Amino acid sequence: MTESVKLSELAQALNLEIVTGNDEAMDRSVFTSDISRPGLELTGYFSYYSNDRLQLFGNKEITFAQRMMPEERLMILRRLCSDETPGFIVSRNLPVPEEMIQACQEHQIAILRSKASTSRLLGEMSSYLDEQLATRTSVHGVLVDVYGLGVLIQGDSGIGKSETALELIKRGHRLIADDRVDVYKKDDLNLVGEPPKILEHLIEIRGIGIIDVMNLFGASAVRGSMQVQLVVYLENWAKDKKYDRLGTSDETVNIGSVDVPQIKIPVKTGRNVAIIIEVAAMNYRARSMGYDATKAFEERLSRLIEENSSN
Repeated sequence: MTESVKLSELAQALNLEIVTGNDEAMDRSVFTSDISRPGLELTGYFSYYSNDRLQLFGNKEITFAQRMMPEERLMILRRLCSDETPGFIVSRNLPVPEEMIQACQEHQIAILRSKASTSRLLGEMSSYLDEQLATRTSVHGVLVDVYGLGVLIQGDSGIGKSETALELIKRGHRLIADDRVDVYKKDDLNLVGEPPKILEHLIEIRGIGIIDVMNLFGASAVRGSMQVQLVVYLENWAKDKKYDRLGTSDETVNIGSVDVPQIKIPVKTGRNVAIIIEVAAMNYRARSMGYDATKAFEERLSRLIEENSSN
């Protein structure tokens, strides 16, 4: 879990201009994704001031502040500055009041500015901070982008997950993470997976060792993160076990408090698992778009039974 985001990281990610702020100010940390727009505080009401949040100034806040007397403006802006305040953000490239610069310099707080509108900037900051501050859970498996679908390949150790992923990469698909996948909830329904920094772009193949996928196959063979939409569980073929042959089972697996559809593929000599996963991904996408081959087969079977019965 990333417990905080430095203001310098936020500025770099969202291409924010540094109006004022030394290294100490830019090194301040943001601990919450909530953003404050200090409208009431500018009127002098500080009973519920959230001083631990980024303070966003849009057209309304700047216009209101400009109508105040310089002494009053400086007094209010000084009260907005605290040891816990991460920083001030100004949208729309609006002019920054001199009193804001003075108050922030006194308290070693940075002021950043963006060309974006206030609503857009608020959404971008909230989205970025939500992603960076989200609780992460590590799961065992290989995450691959197959036809734009995030497929998490799981199974017992040594069953061939990495080898299958390597075959998929050779067929033009992209690796996100091998062996360990860090997942976090983007929202209540969507789960995102990414590689740990130490394993980024790397894959382990028994007998060869660690290989750098981006170095061998190019930048188009890797991806930084991907929504986990389908789990493929590889298991050893058992002669006496009955497997789903019609695709009627709707199994799910809970990962990070999100239920993700799961299919199980038996592995034995002669089966090309990579091609099967490709077909599984295409079939899942077709079902999500409204076409279900299993239902189509059942309808044909029902019609055939009716015709034979009438004859």
